[in-house]
Amino acid sequence: MKIQISKLPCGVRVVTDFIPTVETVSLGIWVGAGSRSEEASNNGVAHFLEHMAFKGTEKRSALKIAEEIESVGGYLNAYTSREVTAYYAKVLKENTKLAIDILTDIFQNSVFDPKELEREREVILQEIGQSHDTPDDVIHDYFQEVTYPGQPLGRPILGPASIVKSMTRDVLIDFMSKHYDPNEILLVASGNVNHDQILEWTNEMLSLKGVDPRTPLVPANFIGGDFREKRDLEQLHFLMGLQGPGAKETTYYDGLLFSTIFGGGMASRLFQEVREKRGLAYSIYAFLSSCSDSGILGVYAGTSEKDSPLLVDVIVEEFHKMTRHITTEEVLRAKAQIKASLLMGLESSSGRARRIAHTILTFGHHVTIEEVIQKIEAVTIDNIYEFSKTLLTQPLSVAAIGPINTLPTFETIKSRVG
Repeated sequence: MKIQISKLPCGVRVVTDFIPTVETVSLGIWVGAGSRSEEASNNGVAHFLEHMAFKGTEKRSALKIAEEIESVGGYLNAYTSREVTAYYAKVLKENTKLAIDILTDIFQNSVFDPKELEREREVILQEIGQSHDTPDDVIHDYFQEVTYPGQPLGRPILGPASIVKSMTRDVLIDFMSKHYDPNEILLVASGNVNHDQILEWTNEMLSLKGVDPRTPLVPANFIGGDFREKRDLEQLHFLMGLQGPGAKETTYYDGLLFSTIFGGGMASRLFQEVREKRGLAYSIYAFLSSCSDSGILGVYAGTSEKDSPLLVDVIVEEFHKMTRHITTEEVLRAKAQIKASLLMGLESSSGRARRIAHTILTFGHHVTIEEVIQKIEAVTIDNIYEFSKTLLTQPLSVAAIGPINTLPTFETIKSRVG
């Protein structure tokens, strides 16, 4: 892996990852601003802005954008997270210049046509409605809200329908002018690329002005709490979690090993105890979800109304077992799973570009796979024991959607965890 990083006069960093054995290039523009940069009054603007980038520029209509990229067999897409917004493409190597042209054009020259804005508003409202109708999806938004109440981290990425319905063109432009800081923007290209050529093309096509000093992000404060919504569903969708480490914390990899042993695969404790031995759930897993300065060590499960009390008991008991007994075999297996996932990800140029962008935006520099593997290997059983014991002293959040009548109260769950 050969990573090269250069900085344009405007402040944007250009990063290339040369892979000589492929015939394609995955590239994108990543911005260090997402829904966490929003105010309560414009919640959803980062996501709305991402949608509008594809709806026409000063020289390309929305149709022209689609036709140009697809005429060479490439594709364009985008996503918004809580801390990052990305616009990306994948093309054959001979079409790299075209992809940079289109990406930089939609990024800096979108016109936000009022008619297109109204059409896309309806599309986003449909997206919000679809999410609400998908309980195993929307439960994560409810969980996030109760975990970080009254904070940017607790707001939904899509925004509430009430705000999206009234969002104006000026709101989009204002957010972009305040938060699309060239010093927090990367153009990353992974594949069969030449760094100097990518740098030259980007310098020709991308010209951004600086922004006023950005308002610092509101520090994350995991408060925790309880959310329940009764719905007439076959299954109860249940999510519980405790405060975990942020991506920059020294215990991050302890938490990653913990979550993998706990519920990270078919051999994990939760899968074996909840699904295989007791048949209490079809879907159950643990996860570590971390932003730069906070994290959630959570468990999701779908179960029947009658089985929900036992399910909660088993999950809590498995949490406590992690403080008492962990085997060397479990640790080695978890390390192998995590390392394999990382190394397999290197086989995807899109995944490589995304990983490079996220590590640079989070840590300020590229974090190599070798560095990550070294940190994974350094985690000991004692580290995980210590993490487990500390975890059970942290604030708790619970969210549930469906037949909730038999689910133990929040106070009951909280008392059992602590």
